[in-house]
Amino acid sequence: MTLERAKFPGESGKSVGSSRLLVRAARSDDLDALTALVNLPGFRAGTLRLPYQRSEVTRRWLENPDIDGLNIVAIRDGELIGQAGFERYRGRRAHVAYIGIGVHDDHRGTGVGSALLGELVDAADNWFGLRRLELTVYADNAAAIALYRKFGFEPEGLLRAYAFRAGAYADALTMARLRG
Repeated sequence: MTLERAKFPGESGKSVGSSRLLVRAARSDDLDALTALVNLPGFRAGTLRLPYQRSEVTRRWLENPDIDGLNIVAIRDGELIGQAGFERYRGRRAHVAYIGIGVHDDHRGTGVGSALLGELVDAADNWFGLRRLELTVYADNAAAIALYRKFGFEPEGLLRAYAFRAGAYADALTMARLRG
């Protein structure tokens, strides 16, 4: 995958396979596409979201971003197929951000997650000056865990019965990446 810089600030293009993947900042006109994305069964299964998220919830999230955070989306062939971001902590944890990422059910395994996570890590390291990125991932999500390991995240702990998902309690791992 090669990185191309787009002509507009806040956007970069990545060539993945034969199609162009655009990674850019999330914006208000992404409302309907983001709401549809987060309601996909596979996308939702990797998050703490409940089914049937209303567009009002997505609108509030888009209209009230963390001023010290980053929210990006991935677009392929005009379709929004991924979302990622981080929120920076305050005070004595200002060197840390918590990340979240998700990819459209039909586009997993195509490099979208790598492109999004690569942009988050680059921004954290080179623009926000963050030392630590942390996340929580379901312990049975092998593909996501492998992606995070590829970018230097290491498991730090097991959270038993972390969340209720699909009728049962699921364990999660805490993972973190330290820079420098």
